[in-house]
Amino acid sequence: MVSFELSPEQSQLRELAHDFAAKEMHPHAKHYDETGEYPRPIAEKAFAAGLLNAHVPTEYGGPGMSVFEEALVAEEFGWACTGISTAMEANNLAVAPLLVGGNDEQKKQFFGQLTSECCFAAYCVTEPSAGSDVANIKTSAKKKGNDYVLNGEKMWITNASVASWFFVLAVTDPAAKHKGLTGFVVPANTPGIKVGKKEKNLGQRCSDTRGITFEEVVVPAKYRLGNEGDGFKIAMGAFDHTRPIVAAGAVGLARSAMEYAVAYSLERQTFGVPIANHQAIAFMIAEMARDIEAARLLTWKACWKIDRGERNTLEAAMAKAFAADSAMRITTDAVQVFGGYGYSTEYPVEKLMRDAKIYQIYEGTSQIQRMIIAREVIKPK
Repeated sequence: MVSFELSPEQSQLRELAHDFAAKEMHPHAKHYDETGEYPRPIAEKAFAAGLLNAHVPTEYGGPGMSVFEEALVAEEFGWACTGISTAMEANNLAVAPLLVGGNDEQKKQFFGQLTSECCFAAYCVTEPSAGSDVANIKTSAKKKGNDYVLNGEKMWITNASVASWFFVLAVTDPAAKHKGLTGFVVPANTPGIKVGKKEKNLGQRCSDTRGITFEEVVVPAKYRLGNEGDGFKIAMGAFDHTRPIVAAGAVGLARSAMEYAVAYSLERQTFGVPIANHQAIAFMIAEMARDIEAARLLTWKACWKIDRGERNTLEAAMAKAFAADSAMRITTDAVQVFGGYGYSTEYPVEKLMRDAKIYQIYEGTSQIQRMIIAREVIKPK
């Protein structure tokens, strides 16, 4: 029989994450949204609490959480503030390629950095002219003796200025298209790396998003992940680990918006009764609850499959697409429930709406998720 009941340990983890989110993140969400400051003090507390670097196995000093357990944490963090949570959880996206394609020596070195102290890493794939079309990236890695020389430009890189190391996808064989891509781990202090200005984004403003330029950056061959040509497979395989976590964050954000909408609908009165009594409002809230539950269940299934060692590409894409689209719709409806007040920065739901939009864009747009779903469903069995 399938059970949706959490184990005692999982319940304790979720409670720990919620308490941390409520005490350390939620009260400071507005400040970090307004200032755009990087939430390092909060990240340091999360590190001390064992809530960072969830993907890192215990043998390398990490928490060794399952993807499902990490999703429980991500939902609570998303409930508190997705700007802060994205800044902290970007490490997991950088870690995932090493989990998929790294060797023991690489894991010891780079996972060890993340677990010995509170520091950060970044996933460098997107470029100014290559986002969804990963095979079109232009950053090159040319073999020179026992090294590779990287040249190119990356864009929209989360944690760019605070990272200790980067996962970088580059072209080693231009003629082979996506089969000519290779992944590297690049220490951030390597000469030739230039980090651009912080982007002023619509939402999730405290997340450190910047461009990075690589100019004649020399990377030892020992930092290559797998063989030449394995990069695309490694980069895409990492998403099977991380997209369910992104979906969980979107669920948490949507849950927060619904809670605000419910509370306001019981307080605000029109025509002599709380607006929750009006079917127009009640149905909006009912649809919020329905979609949050559906998104969570899709997310849990995607986590369950990969934790069992099964391929979850279809489920991860479904969870990510549905949770992202639902979060955007639910936060927009929450603003509608608040009416004119919802459009004001004095009330919390406008921030949630701004924060929600990026879920339909990063880690694969909602359109790309639909392409993946269609491919998985239609392809010959």
